[in-house]
Amino acid sequence: MTDKKKADQQASPKKSHRHDTNADAQRARLLACLQAGPVDTITARRELNIMMPAARVKELRELGHAIKTHRITLTDDHGRIHRGVALYYIGTLPEERQESAA
Repeated sequence: MTDKKKADQQASPKKSHRHDTNADAQRARLLACLQAGPVDTITARRELNIMMPAARVKELRELGHAIKTHRITLTDDHGRIHRGVALYYIGTLPEERQESAA
């Protein structure tokens, strides 16, 4: 046996394919997306293939990421209105999102 260090076991957003459903891959995809801008629950499920975005956000927060939540109203792909949808973001919420959420 050798004393070689193991490679970092956390998933990279560059290597994380959308069909990869392990928690590390989901966290990596979500964090990469959050670093680019706000992400709502519906979008995380549809575009990032994360069925439980709140759980991934909680885990990212526990890892030290300052993710904030804002509640908004959205209409899904089927025309159904959803109130109180979580909009997750890092930093400050863009003005246009604040206005549409009111």
